[in-house]
Amino acid sequence: MNWLYLVGIVLFLLGLMFSIALHEIGHLVPAKIFGVRVTQYMVGFGPNAWSRRKGETEYGIKWIPFGGYIRMIGMLPPRPGDDPTKLRSNATGPFQGLIESARDAAHEEVLPGDDDRVFYRKKWWQKVIIMSGGPLMNIVLAFVFSAVLLIGIGLPAEAPIVSPDTETCMIPSSEQRAACEPGDQLTPAAQAGLKPGDHLVSFDGATIGSWDAAIRLIRSHGPGPIELGIVRDGKPMTLDVTLIAQDRPSLEDPEKIDENVGYLGVRPTMVMEQQGIGQVIGYMGEMTARVAGSIVNLPEKMGGVWQAAFSGEERDPEGPVGVVGAGRMGGEILASDLSNEEKIAVFVRLLAGFNLAMGLFNLIPLLPLDGGHIAGGLWEGLKRAYAKVMRRPKPQHVDIAKVLPLTYAVALVMMVMAGLLVYADLVNPVTLAR
Repeated sequence: MNWLYLVGIVLFLLGLMFSIALHEIGHLVPAKIFGVRVTQYMVGFGPNAWSRRKGETEYGIKWIPFGGYIRMIGMLPPRPGDDPTKLRSNATGPFQGLIESARDAAHEEVLPGDDDRVFYRKKWWQKVIIMSGGPLMNIVLAFVFSAVLLIGIGLPAEAPIVSPDTETCMIPSSEQRAACEPGDQLTPAAQAGLKPGDHLVSFDGATIGSWDAAIRLIRSHGPGPIELGIVRDGKPMTLDVTLIAQDRPSLEDPEKIDENVGYLGVRPTMVMEQQGIGQVIGYMGEMTARVAGSIVNLPEKMGGVWQAAFSGEERDPEGPVGVVGAGRMGGEILASDLSNEEKIAVFVRLLAGFNLAMGLFNLIPLLPLDGGHIAGGLWEGLKRAYAKVMRRPKPQHVDIAKVLPLTYAVALVMMVMAGLLVYADLVNPVTLAR
């Protein structure tokens, strides 16, 4: 196996661990600010690879890099009317038993004097901030990665620079060949002496700022002589060029043909074009809409993953991908024939997309996701605001333990989906287009 492929997988997993670590910090920092006692901060699952206790919190890294968590005391309120000095009778119903077991587990770490340090007793807006911190950290990371991509590296763009693979002759569209042959007519660009690397800067006095502007000027002019301003090896030059008429695919609709438009006979050079902060905001908006749409259509998409895993159908390149599949993509990126700059760009874009997907998915208002706790905090705030307006007694804290049966069902579905994605990513992975 290509060692670059393995390095790519490791680098992606490190990027994923970094993202998870910051996600949990997004919960940890506001929890400590609001006085919740946090007993553990862990990145990963399974046995500890490393851990150290600082103050009342144990910080550590676990061997399985597929998640993380912080442990806050008192996530669930006690059962109404409980007397902590008396034994509690066992619940008989299966769901009630699950709820009571969860309550007991939530209060195992509550010590004397922790009454004001348990999560459930915090103000509703503090609970919302604590639980929103993780997803918001991922969204911020997605924005940072996108800014690094667009501002620092740039996006692939066609520049008005003559490409080295520009043909110097007119090859009839009816002939399936890529190379010129003796007797072929030279293109207007070749006849005028244009060379690979020449930068097109003006067209009959009109400034050329982009490849799109250049091609539109050329086509709209039609056949005939023009003055073409170029920069070659840092020196400005002017060439006399005689355009010819050609039938070319429409710029607006490639299925249509524009007849007898001006033709020069050059191809653009692909460059990494740096963007501004406005483009970053627009890019984030487009990516957010795309990821949100994928989450909404996730049940349908998972059906396609099932077919790909067990029926051999081709994986949807726009469908869901698990951690294993994303790691393989990281390996493909590093082992590809792309330039180093392009590899970094694709890698950063992959991390940005995964962070955004992680953040938005966690905002779904269902337990055990962060969004379930956020919804509980908002509902508590709404109930208390209503009681205040109606001059009613202050309601109790929202008891999310009552929806634990649904929580376990959602958790089971998520585990099945994760297992299916891992299997599909192993037997029929999504591959990146080279």
